[in-house]
Amino acid sequence: MAKANRLKPAPGTETREDAASAARALAEPGDWLSCALEHHDHIRAAFETARRAPPGGARVAAMKGLAVVLNGHSLAEEVVLYPALVAIDAARHAQTAYAEQTEAKIQMAALERLSPQSPDWAAQLEQIQAAVLAHMEEEESAFFPEIKESYPEQDRLTARYREEFERYTRTGIVATNGA
Repeated sequence: MAKANRLKPAPGTETREDAASAARALAEPGDWLSCALEHHDHIRAAFETARRAPPGGARVAAMKGLAVVLNGHSLAEEVVLYPALVAIDAARHAQTAYAEQTEAKIQMAALERLSPQSPDWAAQLEQIQAAVLAHMEEEESAFFPEIKESYPEQDRLTARYREEFERYTRTGIVATNGA
């Protein structure tokens, strides 16, 4: 099995839901925050699809679907949102977020190398899911509200976030709530 995940374990569901609700209260229809939160919902759903997929080809297909939304979302954050954290004097948060996302990408690469028939595959997916959910909660409870409340160019963030996500995914999954 791949080495143990160095990211934090997932916090409780109640805390996660509270963080998401608080972040949604700050979002405006079609803004970068509503897009990012919708992507988080897609990521949660993609993890569940992968987790429930039977061993074999279905797991591979589910993992690839997860990778598209997870990588597109993380790249948009890394190129647009994390530099915004630095701009509002929250560089430490940006460094943490970059490190967590890099670790998630390393762990996803390890998952790709495992047989989709193996019990190790499911265990590796669970480790990644726990870490990513913890990361998303941290964003929803702290990083995103800081950007929303302190970064002066919200329209620019929205345009750039959409552009970077779509550049990677080419899916058009941006936000359905008013976009």
